[in-house]
Amino acid sequence: MGLSIRAYARRRGVSHVAVLRAIKQGRVPVEPDGSIDPAKADASWERSSDPARTRAKSKAPAEKLRPVGEAALGSVRETLKEQGLPAGGNVTFVQARTAHEIAKAHLARLRLQRMKGELVDRARSTALVFRLAREERDSWLNWPARISAMIAAELGVEAHAVQKIVEGHVRAHLSELADVRPEFR
Repeated sequence: MGLSIRAYARRRGVSHVAVLRAIKQGRVPVEPDGSIDPAKADASWERSSDPARTRAKSKAPAEKLRPVGEAALGSVRETLKEQGLPAGGNVTFVQARTAHEIAKAHLARLRLQRMKGELVDRARSTALVFRLAREERDSWLNWPARISAMIAAELGVEAHAVQKIVEGHVRAHLSELADVRPEFR
């Protein structure tokens, strides 16, 4: 047999209303006989309470706890694993707060890098590469017309025939280059 609600409240240093609220929200387990096992209740209370608000006396009405989505829990676990921190089955409030602070630190670092000019906008860089590749292609397509007369003079053949042959080879080479797809990592 455990403690009564009032006895547990005295032991915990809170009002019996706070204990009733925690029971209603599912933060404190109750034994089948209605009593409270202090060890289980303390562990559950610590796991589900915001450490920043433990000393603050709030007069706000009790809010019902909403279930947390699996995507959010997965995100917390993934963030903790990336940092080499333990991320077990049940996610505690402290672990969620830690993951949140880590994410905020990452965002702050990215903002700072962007302000310093160390990060490149992906859309702008893609547009720039596309423009440069198009200019390169156009330059190669115009090259046979410029160079064919010089090649024909050196070989002693007709310039138009040389231009058609060189254009065919340049287009074939550009077609091969167009088939290459870079891998982004």
